[in-house]
Amino acid sequence: MKNFLKISYLIVLLLTGTYPANSAEKVELLKTDWSFKSLFGKFDRGSLQRGYQVYTEICASCHSMKYVSYRNLAEPGGPEFTEEQVQAIAGNFEVTDGPNGDGEMFIRPAKLSDKFVMPFENVKAAQAANGGAYPPDMSVLAKARSGGVDYIYSVLLGYEDPPSGVILDDGVYYNKYMYGNNIKMAKPLSDDLIKYSDGTVASEEQMAKDVTTFLMWAAEPHLEARHKMGFKAILYLIILTILVYYSMKKIWSRIEPEV
Repeated sequence: MKNFLKISYLIVLLLTGTYPANSAEKVELLKTDWSFKSLFGKFDRGSLQRGYQVYTEICASCHSMKYVSYRNLAEPGGPEFTEEQVQAIAGNFEVTDGPNGDGEMFIRPAKLSDKFVMPFENVKAAQAANGGAYPPDMSVLAKARSGGVDYIYSVLLGYEDPPSGVILDDGVYYNKYMYGNNIKMAKPLSDDLIKYSDGTVASEEQMAKDVTTFLMWAAEPHLEARHKMGFKAILYLIILTILVYYSMKKIWSRIEPEV
């Protein structure tokens, strides 16, 4: 009986041309000028540092980055904060460590080797604080989502009033680029929400670009090294091809054609 009802419902949809409100039409994602996209692409250090600031002040209260260590912030190819800056950053957080000599756990300031401190102790605590939704970890989000950085950037800027006839549940928001158009995260960005330490104007678009750049680095921290290796490999293959071509030409030049 249930299968019959499902089939009947699908037939009605096909005949009437009406579809559920959350079956979103595929829309083209927003594009921007990513400095790391080309063959010789590199991360913008200023954008990475601003992106970390956006993550810390806006995103970190809900989203974890459990695969990133504080020391990574000072490594080449990343935000490249100074070691003193990273030590100051880590010192702002506390972690549970132990057991000590008495067999008890204790609280200490975070060290460079520690992973980013998580906002919640476990999944259940995260869901309880977010209306049943679990904020995804952002460590590899830029590689885990179809569309990558363009998708994340678009979702951050895709909040709109729902179209006429679309009714959303309490705590659900309409997003043009989100799968299904429904998202439980309230709009996180707005103009001048934070004050950038380098004086850059914190527009909504600028913050979205910066934090997305930071997430791309977190997901692929060795991107610049990979680009350099790729360029060297291509250059090597070009040189090898030229040498092989002239070698073959010289070898075949010794063979007299048959008359």
